[in-house]
Amino acid sequence: MTAHQEHLPAGSRTAAPSRSLPDSYTPGHGSADYGVSRYELYLDYRVSTNRLSGHAAITAHAHVELATITLNLAGLRVLKIQLDGQRVQRFSQRGNQLFITPARPVAAGSDFSLDIRYEGSPGPLRGNWGEVGWEELTDGVLVAGQPTGAPSWFPCNDHPSQKASFGYTITTEANYRVVCNGVLVSRHAKASRETWVFEQAEPMATYLATVQIGRYELLPLAIQPSFPAHRAVIQHDGGQGPVPQFVAAPRALMAAATAALGRQGQMMETFETCFGPYPFASYTVVVADDALEIPLEAQSLSVFGPNHLTQQWEDQRLIAHELAHQWFGNSLTATAWADIWLHEGFACYAEWIWSEASGNATAEQRAGSAWQLLASQAQDLLVGDPSPELMFDDRVYKRGALALHALRRATGDVLFFGLLRTWTHRYRFGGVSTADFADTANQACGELPGFDARAILAPWLYQSALPPLP
Repeated sequence: MTAHQEHLPAGSRTAAPSRSLPDSYTPGHGSADYGVSRYELYLDYRVSTNRLSGHAAITAHAHVELATITLNLAGLRVLKIQLDGQRVQRFSQRGNQLFITPARPVAAGSDFSLDIRYEGSPGPLRGNWGEVGWEELTDGVLVAGQPTGAPSWFPCNDHPSQKASFGYTITTEANYRVVCNGVLVSRHAKASRETWVFEQAEPMATYLATVQIGRYELLPLAIQPSFPAHRAVIQHDGGQGPVPQFVAAPRALMAAATAALGRQGQMMETFETCFGPYPFASYTVVVADDALEIPLEAQSLSVFGPNHLTQQWEDQRLIAHELAHQWFGNSLTATAWADIWLHEGFACYAEWIWSEASGNATAEQRAGSAWQLLASQAQDLLVGDPSPELMFDDRVYKRGALALHALRRATGDVLFFGLLRTWTHRYRFGGVSTADFADTANQACGELPGFDARAILAPWLYQSALPPLP
């Protein structure tokens, strides 16, 4: 028996950079030596030739003295770099890394800025998870960054523990629509080109940064009347009215898209009740013209293919799953990839919550079905540390959801959903660990005699054998 199987590691409210880096799941990605607070990305992109001219203005803070500044960038050629307004003479690119050597080391504790000009024909990066990053569609672009695709289109400190705000200024052909994270600030056309400016003010992990380019129309999604949400959940008190929701889709797919998303407003209301206020200013669903293997989540938006636009449960659960990631994965982001269950287990459990709230199978029934499926499969991974190769295995999703169901059974609904709302409020826009969640659960449910969240979670997360159904 390992130490992880006996108890979860102690956690703290905020994670020090050294706690999560280097990350064995994504070696060579991310640095704890400095932190980026802001990315300003200026991109000129030509869809017809897949040619990108990029300019990244990066604001950062040195945690240690920096004789070399290491960023991630792959497949694109750096032309020129300035550090604090002065041109850097020495830099090199090897693999997916960019090494910058300043004339004098950057002092520990100091702020600094980088201005990086680069160009090339971006494409996805291949790794344990297939191809991730910048991807050409039949007519447009899709960016799916999880977990290591961000360097395919901009230089960055590429790790989920390193969150920053983003600004985008993107110029492309005038007959395309650009959709990015955050809020559209402005757009203006000049001749055959159009420039789109977006602001993502809330801190965001680099893998969640995205650009979607296509021949899209954008429509507001109708918000349904108030919905009788999950029967045993206490209404939260943080709502600020309906969350603005939008759908971007090709004209030929707009009717199917709005029909498939017909209950998303009720999903939003249910999840705000269960998880607390929606974290961002709005939520946009992009429907690409090309079929996609799976939907994709990014901060403040999600991307689906036309093959996901049905009323069947398998597609409706995906809509709920991607929406739930706005709380679990985007606002609250794991500081180490080994804790991916904090994203996927929570989003999977949100599917079960929506199933019950919408009058389909209860969460109890979904849990039973998931347990039966897991019992028939190999039990050879630890959900709390599944390995890079298996971090997106379906067993991480379902067994992570069952860990939450076990907590719910131990606490009852009032304390359980109170815990989830406390969790999303306490770490809003921050980094989290499994230990942080266990600490929060013990504090939120401390009135229960003998309650120990670590003892409940450990068998589900750190033992390979499947525990009994809770």
